[in-house]
Amino acid sequence: MLSGLAHAQTAPAQTPPAPAPTAPAPQAGAPAPQAAAPAPQAAAPVPVPVQQPRPIRSLRVEGAQRLEPETVLSYTRLRAGDTFTNESVDQAIKDLLASELLADVEIGGLETGDLVIRIRENPVINRVIYEGNKRLKNDKIQKEVKLAPRQIFTRTAVRADVARIIELYRRQGRFAANVEPKMVSLDQNRVDVVFEISEGPKSKVRQINIIGNEVFSDGKLRGEMATKTASLMHLLSSNTSYDQDRLAYDQQKLRQFYLTEGYADFRVISAVAELTPDKKDFIITYVVEEGPRYKFGPVTVDSAIRDFDDKRLATALSIKEGQWYNAKAVEDTVEQLSETAGAFGYAFADVRPDFQRDREKLTMSMNFHIGESNRTYIERIDITGNRQTQDKVIRREFRVAEGDAFNTFLVKRSQDRINSLGYFQDKFEIERKEGSAPDRIVLAANVEERPNGELTLSAGFSSLERFILQASIRQRNFRGMGQTVSASVDYSSYSKSVELGFTEPYLFDTNIALGGTLFRQDYNAFNYIGSDRSTTYSQVATGFQLVAGLPLTEYWTLSGRYTLRQDDVTLDESSFYTNGVCDPLKAGRYYCEAVGNRITSLVGVSLIYDSLNSRLRPTRGQRMSVGADFAGLGGEVKYARARFEGAKYWNVGSGFIFSVTGEGGYIHSLEKARAGSDPVRITDRFYLGEPQFRGFDIRGVGPRVQRIQLTGDPLAPGGSTQAMVTGDDNVIDDALGGKAYYLTKAELEIPLGAGAAEMGLRPSIFVMAGSLFGITRPAKTIEFAQATDSAGKPLFNKDGSPTLLPKQQTDASNNPLYLVPGTGAVTPCSVGYGTALNNCVGTSINTAATIPPFYETFVGDTAKPRISVGFGVNWNSPFGPLRIDIAKVLVKADGDDDKLVTFNVGTQF
Repeated sequence: MLSGLAHAQTAPAQTPPAPAPTAPAPQAGAPAPQAAAPAPQAAAPVPVPVQQPRPIRSLRVEGAQRLEPETVLSYTRLRAGDTFTNESVDQAIKDLLASELLADVEIGGLETGDLVIRIRENPVINRVIYEGNKRLKNDKIQKEVKLAPRQIFTRTAVRADVARIIELYRRQGRFAANVEPKMVSLDQNRVDVVFEISEGPKSKVRQINIIGNEVFSDGKLRGEMATKTASLMHLLSSNTSYDQDRLAYDQQKLRQFYLTEGYADFRVISAVAELTPDKKDFIITYVVEEGPRYKFGPVTVDSAIRDFDDKRLATALSIKEGQWYNAKAVEDTVEQLSETAGAFGYAFADVRPDFQRDREKLTMSMNFHIGESNRTYIERIDITGNRQTQDKVIRREFRVAEGDAFNTFLVKRSQDRINSLGYFQDKFEIERKEGSAPDRIVLAANVEERPNGELTLSAGFSSLERFILQASIRQRNFRGMGQTVSASVDYSSYSKSVELGFTEPYLFDTNIALGGTLFRQDYNAFNYIGSDRSTTYSQVATGFQLVAGLPLTEYWTLSGRYTLRQDDVTLDESSFYTNGVCDPLKAGRYYCEAVGNRITSLVGVSLIYDSLNSRLRPTRGQRMSVGADFAGLGGEVKYARARFEGAKYWNVGSGFIFSVTGEGGYIHSLEKARAGSDPVRITDRFYLGEPQFRGFDIRGVGPRVQRIQLTGDPLAPGGSTQAMVTGDDNVIDDALGGKAYYLTKAELEIPLGAGAAEMGLRPSIFVMAGSLFGITRPAKTIEFAQATDSAGKPLFNKDGSPTLLPKQQTDASNNPLYLVPGTGAVTPCSVGYGTALNNCVGTSINTAATIPPFYETFVGDTAKPRISVGFGVNWNSPFGPLRIDIAKVLVKADGDDDKLVTFNVGTQF
C-alpha cells in the first residue's frame, strides 16, 4: 500500500514483498516449522511487483514566501496531468533540496493524486559578522568567503566558508585556529551569520631533526635551510613558522648543498612535519642518505663550433681533474662557456654537460659539449614600458647597435649601464629572443619606470649635526630626457646650506655631460670643552661650480670642473676679540690668521675608471678616480691639490659582498709661508673623522693643539702649589686639519634571512685604517718662563710637569702693562694711569698685569695609521634611513678622539 506522505528526511516508501503462498505465517513464540523436504541449493529470487504509474490530478505549492510557485516547480519533473511513482516523488524531493533554496520539503496527497509540495525556505542572510579576528582583518577574510548579505543561507556554504577561513590562518602558520559558526534568527526569515574565531598562536618550528647524516652536523645542515627554529637567535626572522612550500624548498637546498660538496648520490628519503598535540609547534624530521663523495675525473670540451679550440677551452676551465665534485661549479662552467660563445657572436650556443659516473673509483668525468651554432647578429632592439622616458635615453646606454654581431659581454655591460641610471625596476635584464632567421636575435628591453621625482621634507637627529631639518626637491629624469634638476635647503645647529643644481648627461645629444651648481653654505667650526661643543670660527661660502665629463673609452672618463667661491671667515668678537682685535690668547693664533674674506678661483680635472655593475648599490666591479685641482686662476687663494679614490667590489657568493675602498689626498700652497704657521689656510685643509672614519669623533684624527690650564701659585711660600687641570672637561682641543691624508676600508656585507631583507636590514663588518698629517708646527701662542730656585735650577710641579710663571702682558710696542688697583683698568704706567708711558697721571701703585700660565701642546701630526674595527647596520626603517656603527679603535695617536657608537636617522613628515 502506498504511503500518503513523502518527507525529505525519511527513506523512500517501498511496497513490501508479498509472502510466499505456501508458507503460513508462524504464531508468536511457536517454533519454526520443519521443512517437509530438504531446501534447494539456491533459492529462487522473489519477484517484486512493478508499481504502476498513477496520474497527477493536481499539483500545488504551499509555504512559499519569496519564491514563486512556478520557480519551485521548475526544479522538479512533476507536472499536472503526468503520472508519478514513488521513485519520481523521491527524485523531486532530492532536486528541490539540491537547489539550496529550501530548508525542508514534503510532498503529500500521494493517495489521491492531488499532490501538495510543502516547503520551508532557507533564510536570507542579513549580515556576516566576524568576531575575534585580530591578525586577519575583515576585508582579507571577505575576499575569500562566499557568504554575503542578501544571499540564501545554507549549511553547506557555512561549512565551506569555515574551511576557507581556517585555511587562511594556516597560510599564516596558525594551525591552532578554530572557527565556530553561529546563526542568529531574525524576523521575516532572516539570519545573521556569526563566525566566532579563535586565532590561536602562530605555529612555530620547535625542532628540526636530521637522521642519517654522518659527514655534516645537524647544525651545519640546519644553517643551509630556509626554515629556522624558533629561538632568540632567529627573533627577527619570518622563517620560523611552518610552511609546506618551504619544507619542499629546504629539501632542494639540502640536495644542492651536498652536490656542491661532492656527494652526487645524496637523496632525502623522507621529510615529515608533525604538529604537536597543542597545535602550537611543528617538529620536522628529515631522513637522508649521504652516499659516497666523488671527485672530478677527466674534464674535456667537445665543441662543434669550428672557431673554438677544445683543448684550450678545457685548459681555461675552473674545474680540474682531482678536485672534489661540485654541481655549482658545473653550472658556472656551463655559463662561462655560454658567455664565451656569446662573446664570439654565438648567442644561442647550446652547452650541455655530459656526466660519466664511476661508482667504483668515485669519480665524475665531465665532457662539455658545445653544439653547432650560427654566428648571430642583432636584428633589432625593442624598448617597451617607457611611458615617460624617451627611447634615446635608453638606447644611448646600449653598447651594441642593430646590425652588430651579438656579444654577450657588451649586452651585459648595456644592462649594467641601464640599471645604473636608477630610472627603472631593480634587477632589470635585457631579454634575448629569436629573430626572423636562425642567425638573427632580438634584444628586448622591457622597462618598468620608477617615480623619479622626489619631494622630501624631513627632520632628524644625528650624532654629528644634532637636530637636522631638510627640504629638497629633485627630478632625476627631468622631462624624460635623463636630466637632473635639484634644489635643497639644509639646516642644523652647526651648518646651513642652500643649493640649486642641473645636469645634462648628453649635451646636444653628444657624449658630453655638463652640470652646474649654485650654493651658499654656512658652517660653524667647533671644538669640545669637556662634553660641551663650542663654536670656534664661522665660514660662509657662496659660489658656483661647473662640471663637464667626456668618456674616453667604455670605462674611462675625463672630467673637468671650475669653481668660483667666496669664503668669509669670522670669529665671535665678544668671545675672541680684545679691543677690536682678534686675541690669540682667546682664539689661538691659527684661528686669528684664518679670519678674512677671500675669493677662490679653482680649476680641476679628474680621470675616472668605472666598471661597477651599479652606481646605486654595487656588488661587483671597480671604480678609480685620480684628480688634481689648481686654485689661483684669479682670486686670492693659491694652492695645488691632488686626490685619489678607489673601490673594488666582489660578490663572494651566498649574498655576501666584499669591498675594499681607499682614498687619499695632498694639498700644497703656492703662497709664501708665514713664520710659525702653515701656508695652507685652515679652511682649505683636509679633515678626518666621523662620519668617514668610523670609530673616531668628528675631526677626531690628525694634528691638533691642546691647551691645558694650570691652577695654584708657582711662587707660594713653602713651594709651588701649581698643578695641571687634567681631564677632558678642562682641555681646549682645536683640530687644525692636515695637508695629507689616506683612508682605507675593507668591508663585508652579510646577508640576512628573507624577513630581515624585507625590513631593509643590511649589516656589515669592517676594518679601517687611515691618517691625517703634514702641517707645519704652529708657533706657540705665548711662551711662559719656567720657575727656578735660588741656585737657578728649573723647578717642577708634583706631577712632574715644569712650573711655569705668569707672563706680564705687553702693548703693541712691547711695553709692560699694569693693573690700576680698584678699577681693573690696564695701563703702561707703573705709577698712576695713562694710555702711554709719557702720559702717566696719578700716584697709584699699580701691579703687573699678567697672563695665567698654561700648557700648549701640538699632537697628532703623524703618518702612522690609526686602525679601527667594528660592525654596522643600514636599515630602511619606517622613520627613514638609519645607519648605526659600533667601532673599536685599536691604534690611535696622542690627541685623537675616539667614539664607540655613531648613528644617523631621519624621518619624513
